[in-house]
Amino acid sequence: MTDFLQLAIEEAKKGLEEGGIPIGAVIVHNGKVLGSGHNKRIQQGSTTLHGEMDALENAGRQPAKVYQESVLYTTLSPCSMCSGAILLYGIPKVVVGENHTFMGEEELLRSRGVEVEVVQNAECIQLMEDFIANNPELWNEDIGEDCC
Repeated sequence: MTDFLQLAIEEAKKGLEEGGIPIGAVIVHNGKVLGSGHNKRIQQGSTTLHGEMDALENAGRQPAKVYQESVLYTTLSPCSMCSGAILLYGIPKVVVGENHTFMGEEELLRSRGVEVEVVQNAECIQLMEDFIANNPELWNEDIGEDCC
């Protein structure tokens, strides 16, 4: 496992400790972390602060060229919104911790030329499996499913 994915996992754990959904992300340019973040939808009552979006926000304004040379590490397969941001900023590679608990828009990303590497990290899977089992209503609300 890369150190950058481990940083994303640490972000996911921060989110969980704050009472949120354990999804974290890190944006890396030339071996340097530009921004990291975690899902803050619950904590901030936000509709858009998924882990990837928070990492982008924390990276701040960057020239397009920087994003086009960056790698996004995320603990969970990116949803439609986050995949749209990846495409908008031209991020060429995404390393996904796992897609076992949720399959995002990986095929869309690949169809648009983004390299998607899925590592099926056991810690990422366990974080999400535990969260979903313990908080089905929050999980279903976040991914747009009808709650039980």
